[in-house]
Amino acid sequence: MTDSAPAEVRHQYVIVGAGPAGLQLSYYLQQAGADYLTLERASEPAGFFRHHPRHRKLISLNKVHSVSTDPEIRLRWDWNSLLHEPADLPFADYSREYYPHADDLVRYLADFGRHHKLNVRYDTDVRRIDRADDGFTVHTADGTVSARCLIVATGWGRPNIPDVPGIEHAVGYEAMSTDPADYADHRVLILGKGNSAFETASALLGHAAMIHLASPRPLRLAWNTKHPGDVRGHHGAVLDSYQFKTLHSVLDCVIDEIRPVGERFEVHLTYTHADGETAVMEYESVLRCTGFAMDTSVFGDGCRPRMTPNGRMPVTRPDWQSADVDGLYFAGTLAQDRDFKKASSAFIDGFRYNLRTLTRLLQERYDGVPLPYDEVAAEAGALTAAVLDRVNWSSALWTQFEFLVDALVVDPAGGPVRHYHDLPEDHAVERFGDEPHLYTFGLRWGRDEYGDVFAIERHPQPDRAAESAFIHPVIRRYRGGELVAELHLLEDLLAEWRREDRHVRPLHEFFAADLGRSAVDQHLR
Repeated sequence: MTDSAPAEVRHQYVIVGAGPAGLQLSYYLQQAGADYLTLERASEPAGFFRHHPRHRKLISLNKVHSVSTDPEIRLRWDWNSLLHEPADLPFADYSREYYPHADDLVRYLADFGRHHKLNVRYDTDVRRIDRADDGFTVHTADGTVSARCLIVATGWGRPNIPDVPGIEHAVGYEAMSTDPADYADHRVLILGKGNSAFETASALLGHAAMIHLASPRPLRLAWNTKHPGDVRGHHGAVLDSYQFKTLHSVLDCVIDEIRPVGERFEVHLTYTHADGETAVMEYESVLRCTGFAMDTSVFGDGCRPRMTPNGRMPVTRPDWQSADVDGLYFAGTLAQDRDFKKASSAFIDGFRYNLRTLTRLLQERYDGVPLPYDEVAAEAGALTAAVLDRVNWSSALWTQFEFLVDALVVDPAGGPVRHYHDLPEDHAVERFGDEPHLYTFGLRWGRDEYGDVFAIERHPQPDRAAESAFIHPVIRRYRGGELVAELHLLEDLLAEWRREDRHVRPLHEFFAADLGRSAVDQHLR
């Protein structure tokens, strides 16, 4: 671990930020023998988690007890451990709580960096990043660091503040008091309806006289969307209080103005589902829980990345590279625009796998290391076994459902099939777009509207597998970048896809027929 550095330093890779993403990427680059340096402005890692979540309970699961003894499968329910081999530093050694305390994650991340002797330079504040002819120049208080490739893993850098007249009168989530007694008998307005808003409401529930959570869009519940960043079930007491007429409410409305009047606030609002009805409400406390955004102020004009329309995160290509700045990559929660509100790229359990793949892509581009792959015989039995082995075992495909896939590239000349692991599907299709025969396979949820998600009518017939509501394997066939075939395999309560009638035979028949058609097509050419 480096404590100081000379005025000018050059590295192949420079990572900015030593949160969980920066540490995970540092580990992988170090294991690959890459020339890297990680810069962190604080004296210790995981600065965000030293202050957030404010009430100190994580929403990332820590399911210590499992029916499986396989370390890979157990990672499906361990949402906090970073990946490393051997896995001799599991997060379960730091907490046995299902929803662990944030301080336990902070201790774990600090120990992870020390355990692996990662090349992190702490107490190094990045003041400006400029484009250079051969990469980037990173300016710090101690001098400059040059990088051929720059990876930004800083996490959220500033609060996301909505454009509302009088918003300056709201106290931000990052600064509000977390002592519930400070809100005793208050009428409290919480701006936002995400997890930070519900975390705050849950803490105040037994103290505030009235709590309103407000935003223009309807509430998104994780059990409906299958996205772990939407409102989780353990905040159900707030929703109970709303439905049981306690004056605690969840409002779909636009806040038109927040106006201080003496020691209270007048809030003017327009309901979004009530024919334009308006109201003026009075509150003693207004709290802003509207999330965070990336801070781009350190980027010079020549390398400031293009942002998503909401301005919160950068737009990235299928390889997590900036959409408009070559050689600038993003890691961790900043690199979630392509699976936003779908998979888990915003969270440790998701981006740890993304970063394993990113390391391989960086090594390929900058160090000339070919992207690794396995070989599988080009026949239906071998491909069926390869697919079922992976979907029944891989924690990457499980956690990053609908985003990471394996790719099977069929050799037109009849040679072995190349089997690539854990690629973003859009990257796989782009990368192998000229191939006449590409399969991708991964796991997906049913996305139809089911009404009551706890009373779904199921149809457990193999030919109706596409109607599966639970997570299940999906195999896709692309030809020249175009999707030409798709097979769903039936869902399974225990996520074990090995039944002869439901999984093995349908998949084998799909491959046999498709490979047969491909051979005929090739012959006709």
